[in-house]
Amino acid sequence: MASTARNLKPKPKSEIESYHAHVYYDADTRAAAEKLCAAAGKKFGVKIGRMHDNPVGPHPRGSCQLTVPTGQFAEVVPWLVLNRGKLTVFTHAQTGDALKDHTDHVIWLGPSERLELSQFRRSRSA
Repeated sequence: MASTARNLKPKPKSEIESYHAHVYYDADTRAAAEKLCAAAGKKFGVKIGRMHDNPVGPHPRGSCQLTVPTGQFAEVVPWLVLNRGKLTVFTHAQTGDALKDHTDHVIWLGPSERLELSQFRRSRSA
């Protein structure tokens, strides 16, 4: 019985479950972002989120999210580096600590942008 309870413990916050790569775009770069996300999905089989034409959550502008399993990080991220063109890609770890995942556990491909982090800070103080 004790072994069952041990198996139900939550993962430590330091463990990376997956990565998110958010491909940022504006109206004039939407087609390029859609093409990049579709190509990543086809080449690597990563999960492609929907195209958000307006800011969603902490993201300052339109974006499409790619979910990258940890075992594919070393293939997908270098491919994004070489294929993103002029698009900015915000990549972060998924550890279960949303604030740290969007501030400390990040890689910017292209210029970094200011995120709206207040939602994560509010949830910490609750």
